[in-house]
Formats: sequence, structure tokens, C-alpha cells
Amino acid sequence: MSKEREFCAFESDEIPTRRDFIKVSALGVGAVMLGSKAFASTTEVVDGVPVETANLKLTVNGKEYAVAVDTRASLLDTVRDGLDLTGSKKGCDHGQCGACTLIIDGQRQLSCLTLAAMCDGKQVTTIEGLAKGETLHPMQAAFVEYDALQCGYCTPGQICSAVAMLEESKRGDVSQVSTDVKNRTTTLSRDEIKERMSGNICRCGAYPNIVDAIENVRDGKGGKR
Repeated sequence: MSKEREFCAFESDEIPTRRDFIKVSALGVGAVMLGSKAFASTTEVVDGVPVETANLKLTVNGKEYAVAVDTRASLLDTVRDGLDLTGSKKGCDHGQCGACTLIIDGQRQLSCLTLAAMCDGKQVTTIEGLAKGETLHPMQAAFVEYDALQCGYCTPGQICSAVAMLEESKRGDVSQVSTDVKNRTTTLSRDEIKERMSGNICRCGAYPNIVDAIENVRDGKGGKR
């Protein structure tokens, strides 16, 4: 076998198909990304391709779960299908719409592009974890008060993103429209909110009310006008 063929990492002398290449590449990327993690795993062969299952401890909304997932499984699919936390929505499944946004260790992330195995031992917050019992989180209350939703499909991601975004602003994180990047100081103006929330798409066009709701929480009004 030539050096070029050896590099493909296929045992067969046949030229691999595009599907074969994608499968093996996915396994390779997963191995690189997860190589530093120390968790128990098992491997089984599915359709001729080795599939590795990782045994993880995920802390979601303050509760610890022991789960066994395919190392290629997304966090979104894991919380929805594995933990039955269906508040998080799958929109585009390509990281473009923001409907799946979750908060991981205080940072907002697109859960459709985040491997579940990357969250082993991390703190994950979904829309279900924001309220305290029957008491809504201020951002949830503000979205209700300002009618910042129509169909509601994007709302869980919008709210999780908005909650984490306010914390980003408090930390001094700047955006594309921040006026003083050097000193990392900014006023969370309406334009700042629009820019920072631009990764969350609302197909119904409720953007003005979404910004109103976020401004309400920014001003400490707790969802009341």
C-alpha cells in the first residue's frame, strides 16, 4: 500500500467513498477533541464503523446525571432525547439560528455544535433550570410582560442567550459596536443588545419586544414595567 493510501487509514484496498471518509474523519476529530478527557468508554462496530460510547457525568440544572452517549452525540440531542429536557429547540442544527443556545459554565453556547462528551463535569443550564420553582427568572418574566415572542420556538434560546449576555456585559466583554474596546468598558445600549443578540434569529420578527425585555432586566426591573 502506498504512503498516500496508508494515510487514509482504511484497511481495505478499495478507494473509500465520501461517506466512509466522513465517518472516519468524524471519529478522528472526536478523538482529538476528547483526547484530554479521562472517562470510561466502550466501543462497538455499527455498519462496519467503530462507534465509541462515553460514560459521562453531566450536571444539568444543578442535577447530576450519569449518561452513556456516542462520543459524536451533540449536547442538544443528549438533553432532549436522553434527559427529556425538551425546552431546548433544534432549529437549523447547523449553529446558525441560536434556538439551541444553552449556558455552559456561565457561557452561552450552541448546543447543536457542542459534543456532549465535551461537557463532562461542566455545569449546564437549560431553559428549564432558570426558574426557581414557580417563580420565573426575571428574563422569563420580562419576555412574558413585553410579549417578546410569537410562535415561541426560538424563545428558550433567546432567553438563555440574553441571560448569559448580560453577564458577559458585566464582565466587560466587548462587542463589534462597543465604543471603548481598549478599556473594555461599554454601556449596554439598545444597539449593543441588538449586536450581542444577533446570533439568535426570530423568524416571527419579535426583535423590538425582545430588546425591550432585555432592557427591562438590564435596568433591574425584574420583568415589571
